Amino acid sequence: MELKVVSKDKNSIEIEMDKDETFINPLKEKLLLNENVDIAICKTGHPLLDKPRIFVRVKKGKPADVLAKAVKDLENDIKSFKTSFEKAEK
Repeated sequence: MELKVVSKDKNSIEIEMDKDETFINPLKEKLLLNENVDIAICKTGHPLLDKPRIFVRVKKGKPADVLAKAVKDLENDIKSFKTSFEKAEK
């Protein structure tokens, strides 16, 4: 996966990805569960011409740290689902 930081300041970060919104939307939902997140927005333009972006603005803390935590939480959710699914499948 390729990422590009489009903009960054002390309270916000915007990242462009080479993935579609099926990846970005769960990340946005996880970000919105964090009380330190002020705004989390998925930006999609033309599906063939533009790469999707996620914009995050925080109330406190570093936006990159909040984003990293959301990714880790999402990863843990997926691992938990996999474990539960494997048990249910038996």
